[in-house]
Amino acid sequence: MVTPSRTVVIAGAGIGGLTGALSLAQHGLRAVVLDQADRLDEAGAGIQLSPNATRILIDLGLGDRLRAAAVTPRAVRILRAHDGKEITRIPLADASTRFGAPYWVIHRGDLQAALLEAARTHPDIRLALGVRVDRFAVHQNGVTIKAVRTHPDPNGPAGFDADGMALIGADGLWSSVRALLGDSAPARFARRVAWRAVVPAEMAPAPAREPMVNLWLGHHSHLVHYPVAGGRLVNLVAIADDNWHDQGWSTRSTPNDVLARYRLGAWSRLARDLIGMPERWLKWALYDRRPSSRWGDGPVTLLGDAAHPMLPFLAQGAALAIEDAAVLAAQVAAHPNDPARALRIYEAQRQARSSRMQRTARRTGTLYHYSGPDAFARNLMLRKFGGERLLKHYDWIYDWRAS
Repeated sequence: MVTPSRTVVIAGAGIGGLTGALSLAQHGLRAVVLDQADRLDEAGAGIQLSPNATRILIDLGLGDRLRAAAVTPRAVRILRAHDGKEITRIPLADASTRFGAPYWVIHRGDLQAALLEAARTHPDIRLALGVRVDRFAVHQNGVTIKAVRTHPDPNGPAGFDADGMALIGADGLWSSVRALLGDSAPARFARRVAWRAVVPAEMAPAPAREPMVNLWLGHHSHLVHYPVAGGRLVNLVAIADDNWHDQGWSTRSTPNDVLARYRLGAWSRLARDLIGMPERWLKWALYDRRPSSRWGDGPVTLLGDAAHPMLPFLAQGAALAIEDAAVLAAQVAAHPNDPARALRIYEAQRQARSSRMQRTARRTGTLYHYSGPDAFARNLMLRKFGGERLLKHYDWIYDWRAS
């Protein structure tokens, strides 16, 4: 049994949950982190960490480790799908000067590993794996959480109990905490799928190895690639309008499955050659939810995708969860004797920004997947705007700081 005094229980040991635990510990609080997985694999593909996220991670003491694994892109290079011609590029080389923190691209496994090592070595953070929140009860001393083993051991305990001053659901799109709060409405399939893969950098052509985020815009589809793992790997993400007929929300896929949506003529030979390089792809259905005005109740709230899942067209899903974690920890530390008040303030501070992000990501996805005359007009607009003006368009995202 974990005692509740100055302890916050977090469901989910992903990027948001671990950042939340480290942020709470930085403020002198304790955290218990529960996760359904028996072990936290350092899996996944690439992730973009813009300055609004990196400044928080650096402040948590992770800068040196992440810097060694990350790549600092010089720009976002926007390309036409059918011939690879550059439309414009958004400069990122001076991000540290302009925003006070770097713009990094990194393998998700490297980020997860850094967070996990920091959490495991911190005396005020406890990890409990292989358990899922089954129910909770709020009382005058806080909240009691009953968790069940995801793979019961006949010779071991049937569950796991924890008491805390608050419970944070950082357990993703299919959040069990969100359902226990009374919101069991299903997430919406966005009629798009994403394929993700990585290839060794030595296999990739020279343009794909450059420190650039490459964004190819095609008809009803787009492709993103950039180097990760200190430049040793190239991360590929292909997203296309599609249906979903598989069980679950992810499955393995093949290069031919992806190439069928990225046909020769509509897509340049270079792009198709890149798509054909990975032996295996992971295919994901994309889901989101409408912005919600209510994330929690009493000493219980949500964080990250559990609160505001968003489509990947701004590359801000992880960054938004990292922001949430910093704001939540600051508010709990400011109101340690009234966690319910702290969580309502946190929600009020985060809801307008996260809702705006969700809406902007949805509109950006529509813009990326234009076809015909709309795509031609979009490309003209991007070229006319130019990279500097486009970067300024994202100042409200990248220049954010926790108050």
